[in-house]
Amino acid sequence: MANRQGDFIWYELMTDNADAAQKFYAGLIGWTFKDSGNPEMDYRLFSSATAEVGGVMPLTPEMVSGGARSAWLGYIAVDDVDASVASIKAAGGAIHMHPWDVPGVGRLAFLADPQGAMFYVMLPISPAEISDAESRSFAANEPMVGHCAWNELASSEPEAAKAFYGAQFGWVPDGAMDMGELGQYEFWNVGDDRGHMIGAVMPMMPGMPMSAWTFYFRVPEIDAAVEYTKAHDGTALQEPTEIPGGEFSFTGLDPQGAIFGLVGPRKGN
Repeated sequence: MANRQGDFIWYELMTDNADAAQKFYAGLIGWTFKDSGNPEMDYRLFSSATAEVGGVMPLTPEMVSGGARSAWLGYIAVDDVDASVASIKAAGGAIHMHPWDVPGVGRLAFLADPQGAMFYVMLPISPAEISDAESRSFAANEPMVGHCAWNELASSEPEAAKAFYGAQFGWVPDGAMDMGELGQYEFWNVGDDRGHMIGAVMPMMPGMPMSAWTFYFRVPEIDAAVEYTKAHDGTALQEPTEIPGGEFSFTGLDPQGAIFGLVGPRKGN
């Protein structure tokens, strides 16, 4: 089944040290890496044991001087990139890079929502032999080690964010969890007949500089992944926390300063 408007279809790490980041995540999550084959830029593809999940893009000195920092970004599928860009701009979003084409890959644009959280929109090109090719970067329907398991938006204005993403991509609320003084953790699903969960929106935590997405990748065992993070110059931002279903989530900072999330069971669970 082909992906639809509003699906997360790719994840990208922008980093100021691609070699170090590749080594860190290979050991942490088990990804394998290869060059994309684009002679015009260093872009590295990473894969789980079964499928490609995303890419690593080294930050150039020009990008860094312009304010870019190491970060994870998500790609959201759309049916018409140019129409989506126009709609997002009209709704108060920002255009960081206007639509462009990557031969053999698709058309995309780099944007931000009205509260400043950044993301891409993309209309991918399916391989000629697979007209309904489907990205499995986000494992929406089953646990897949090495794939994204959850997409979480921390927003300065959660109600406005819900309205924005609902209007642009069709996402709908699907329950909430009370976090006390921190506010509501509100779940999203795709809003169509598939009914699967996308992730959640929540208020920005104290100390966060701006609204941002965090992506949680699945690991076989959470405590081993946390130990690896700390032993390889990463930082724990939130220690493992039990989540519905009995698994645990963890939020960390990689050695280059990009925030990442992990999901997985505890040993013996």
